[in-house]
Amino acid sequence: MHTLARKPWLSQYPVGVPADVDLSGYTSLVDLLETAFREHAPLEAASFMDQSFRYQDIDNHSMALGAWLQSLGLPKGARVALMMPNVPQYLVAIAAVLRAGYTVVNVNPLYTPRELEHQLKDSGSEVIIILENFAHTLAQVIDHTPIKHVIVAAMGDMLSFPRKQLVNFVVRHVRKLVPAFDLPSSSQRQVIRFNTALTQGQHKTLTRRAIGLDDIAFLQYTGGTTGVSKGAVLLHRNVLANTLQCEAWFRPRIDAIGHRHLTMVCALPLYHIFALTICYFIGCRLGCRNVLIPNPRDIPGLVKTLSKHRINMLPAVNTLFNALLNNPEFAKLDFSGLKVCFGGGMSVQKATADQWFKLTGCPIVEGYGLSETSPVATANRLDISEYSGTIGVPISGTEVVLRDDEGNDVAPGQPGEICIRGPQVMAGYWNRPDETALVMTPDGYFKSGDIGVMDENGYVRIVDRKKDMILVSGFNVYPNEIEQVVNLHPGVLECAVVGIPDEHSGEAVRLVVVKRDPNLTTEALAAYCKENFTAYKRPRKIEFRDALPKSNVGKILRRELR
Repeated sequence: MHTLARKPWLSQYPVGVPADVDLSGYTSLVDLLETAFREHAPLEAASFMDQSFRYQDIDNHSMALGAWLQSLGLPKGARVALMMPNVPQYLVAIAAVLRAGYTVVNVNPLYTPRELEHQLKDSGSEVIIILENFAHTLAQVIDHTPIKHVIVAAMGDMLSFPRKQLVNFVVRHVRKLVPAFDLPSSSQRQVIRFNTALTQGQHKTLTRRAIGLDDIAFLQYTGGTTGVSKGAVLLHRNVLANTLQCEAWFRPRIDAIGHRHLTMVCALPLYHIFALTICYFIGCRLGCRNVLIPNPRDIPGLVKTLSKHRINMLPAVNTLFNALLNNPEFAKLDFSGLKVCFGGGMSVQKATADQWFKLTGCPIVEGYGLSETSPVATANRLDISEYSGTIGVPISGTEVVLRDDEGNDVAPGQPGEICIRGPQVMAGYWNRPDETALVMTPDGYFKSGDIGVMDENGYVRIVDRKKDMILVSGFNVYPNEIEQVVNLHPGVLECAVVGIPDEHSGEAVRLVVVKRDPNLTTEALAAYCKENFTAYKRPRKIEFRDALPKSNVGKILRRELR
């Protein structure tokens, strides 16, 4: 009873979901991967450009690439940067780096030269595996980085002949997606093609290194939404724990589906922690087929790919769910196999969730997490049938408390900063003890920077980012609340709210809207806001735009609007 009083969320768990997870059967993430490769060997691990790749293929290729990496003589724990979209080479590279005893540094392939230089220098990466489409960015800064070895992949590298040649020709010469780059080999630097490294690695032996739960698996750089990009140090323990936590949470639903071989859409980029854990590691654990989507912004292309598969699981962010709903061809797909739609990365809007459920019959189950929590910390039950407006309850082995600015726990129903403790919480920020000290409490909680409210059953509702809060004449205004309501207006496609300086009230609310109905006016929207919000919450300024600034995962960037 004492435990339930302290952890009221345990009473909300579905039957079969444990209060904790057990890592004792594993020495590292490598154990989990190699078990998956062995148990699911003949099953399809990925589908890419209409070609299948089995778990056995990923196993063999990653062993060869890992052996090649070890032949470079790098010390255990050396950082290897991966800069690719969702291509099969990425699946191989993650496993290869971990099996070789090194640390993966995931890099956003759309980074500018300045952002790339910062991450490579900050992480101390000596090796980079990069898709040639982005090699021109690397070429501009490589001399200012510690990179000594470059492995250049091409889009079609892992496809069979003659499709490989055709895809690479189209990408390079028809669609012109590979800008010219100059990355010559020299006495200081080796530049090699991905397939050449694989071939050479097949004649080498992968040495089994002693890799433990407290070794670093990933340096996962934060998106920079809260300032300078920092590397969250994710140990093997952290990502392994979160994989097992998510599996425990998914298991009752998956057992109820009864499918032996589930198909998951991997449209979120694998360099982002959400797809990395949910699609890659959970996918391996469950023996799923991942449908790899290299460019999720091409919605017509995505829908065309989806039409070729019977999809069971779709992790996505609100903007992607919304974009699919606004594509007329998407409505024609067969949704009978769709059983799990997991929303994260940003708030799922009620308007999107309601419309999605009406069309597909599968609810969007919202969860919550951060790069620093590997990522999932809370989730709604997968057997819900309607939008809850909450981020759910803490998952197995996770504790969440809400605290005020003085570090005191707040009462149920009162807003406070969401603080998370559990085996998935990072070891700290890479080489940033000062930054680590700002977010880790003496009793082991990670301070998320998000303001939430927890009810008496342990369900948490986010009211906003701490720094996005708008202070109007001493009243707190949370942009999420305004956005949720404005998004319900039939004439609104999407919107964002930020604070602007105001000489009378200190700050005022500014609303930026992308229209669904071209005839929508500021007057009509102002009247709608007057009807729905008390005076201090109403937008002082309303403006229309053709698009909102977004990160590469589709998260709306309020700081850019500010």
